[in-house]
Amino acid sequence: MNPAQPRRRRAVLVAPGSDERKAGKALASSADEVVLDLEDAVATALKDTARDLVADLVSTRGTGRAIAVRVNGPGTPWFADDLRACAALGPALSSIVVPKVEGPADLAETDRILTEAGDADLVVQALIETPAGVTRLDEIVTGPRLAAVILGYADLGAALGRARTAAPEHWLYVQDRLLHAARAAGVQAIDGPFLSITDDEDFRRAARWTADLGFDGKWVIHPAQIDSAAAAFTPDDAQAEQARRVLAALAEAEARGAGAAQLDGQMLDEAVAVAARRTLALIGDK
Repeated sequence: MNPAQPRRRRAVLVAPGSDERKAGKALASSADEVVLDLEDAVATALKDTARDLVADLVSTRGTGRAIAVRVNGPGTPWFADDLRACAALGPALSSIVVPKVEGPADLAETDRILTEAGDADLVVQALIETPAGVTRLDEIVTGPRLAAVILGYADLGAALGRARTAAPEHWLYVQDRLLHAARAAGVQAIDGPFLSITDDEDFRRAARWTADLGFDGKWVIHPAQIDSAAAAFTPDDAQAEQARRVLAALAEAEARGAGAAQLDGQMLDEAVAVAARRTLALIGDK
């Protein structure tokens, strides 16, 4: 899928690539996308075994299901082999998540390895989870194959010395920083996981916070959180109908050769059209 035609990532479920039961449960879930993790969730001794298991799961379960693989990071002994294994999976794999991206060179190296492995189409999502990555976001979002940037709270919080109990608003600078860079480059902005496995009011508040900021979706680490995350990032029926009316009015004005369009006494412009198209994309209506 071309990054210019983004898939919905309202609720993205992460599952360990070394646990066939949990991975299988995730693949059977209603999440918009499932990320099979070869990095943090897999012990060093199990890296090769997990890679083989993930390749088998993608090959056998990838049809009709959006699946991404979080590979081990640049500079690790498994990075290149992970990418080559992903390249061999073809269209059954939706994308690759590259962790701890700290600059454009990380994405350039990812592109080089994938290209040498014979894959010209697989898109990449960059996980931003270090202060260096935040600092270089404007460069990172221009990298090759990029479809989305994801904010990773756990590693970034540890590097900053931020409490794990920090409220969503304590992250506003970094959230806005990532969102602005993503929008400038035309890629998706995805919120990282809430550091809890429960679907409680704290989780729902965190999801609503970043949805209201303008993020496109959120990672979740337990199936119980999928519905609440998807709901937070899905416009309601009234918003969807208004978006359709806006685009219809603009199309009608263009067909008439009119220089401006109006709806309900309000002037419509391209900024309104952008918002309307994003609303419909979030509900899967393009």
